[in-house]
Amino acid sequence: MRFRLAVEDDLDRLLGCVVDESVSWSHPERLLSYLESGNYRFDRIWLAEDEQSGELLARAVWWSFPDGATPLALDCLYVHPSVPDRVGLAAELLRRAHLGYGQAPAYHVFVSNGWREDRKASAAVAWRWEAAGRAGLTEELERLRYEWTDAPVPEASERLVFRGEADDEAFVAAFMRVAAGTLDFHTRQALATMDPEEQAREDVRDNASMRGERAWWRLAYDKGGDLVGVALPSANDGGPVVGYLGVVPEWRGHRYVDDLLAEITRFHALRGVRRIVADTDSGNVPMARAFERAGYRNFAIRLVLSEKPENHVNA
Repeated sequence: MRFRLAVEDDLDRLLGCVVDESVSWSHPERLLSYLESGNYRFDRIWLAEDEQSGELLARAVWWSFPDGATPLALDCLYVHPSVPDRVGLAAELLRRAHLGYGQAPAYHVFVSNGWREDRKASAAVAWRWEAAGRAGLTEELERLRYEWTDAPVPEASERLVFRGEADDEAFVAAFMRVAAGTLDFHTRQALATMDPEEQAREDVRDNASMRGERAWWRLAYDKGGDLVGVALPSANDGGPVVGYLGVVPEWRGHRYVDDLLAEITRFHALRGVRRIVADTDSGNVPMARAFERAGYRNFAIRLVLSEKPENHVNA
């Protein structure tokens, strides 16, 4: 078996990798579009091919921001159905790629609600899940996907004042405060290996890299001028999203999350947006309930398989 990075001459064969399983994958339209936008690059696609025939037997595609220095997420894992040990080949392909990149980006798998009861969907997830685990992605997270579609536009908050800030330092300071005691898995995982300021700066950088405009960001204050939270309307390749929101610890328990979510929803709606998407961890029950109170509907699931902080590929 030969493992290598893709090159432009591989395009036709890459487009021929067809997944008929009930999971998300880099279908031809997505592959071509993201190669053009820079979210995919040939040096972020790894291949496994038969050394004798040259037949393409496996493909792994990573996603990143167009100007990103490193791949951020595994977007698609394909192994030809004829391969006897799909798990073994996929795991070895991922291991080779992780060594090549010097990191093990998380694998994001999009599935429908009820996927565990769907035999075809659960089978499609099962071998990918096992392969990712063998390659070091042993941290498992399920995220609920929500959408707001033409629901009533919320009223402006009567308790909070929202202000934009030109200085990123104001958001770094706010992100540090809302991260304390958070239920968000990604933030807690990052804080296991980073100091709070470093983690906050990374969050600010990541949000600034999204397609939403920096001018949309808001900090929320009570009438006395105390910081209550952060509300970031944003956008990704699929359209408008709830980019980030959080309440500082001393103001939790008063449903200020509803005010922050309403502000983001209202901001997008007043721009003429008719669909807003958001994710939250399945274990973050307060956030899930806030989405439901605001008229958001859970329409799908995102599975995230990642490396435990203590098992970093370079360790």
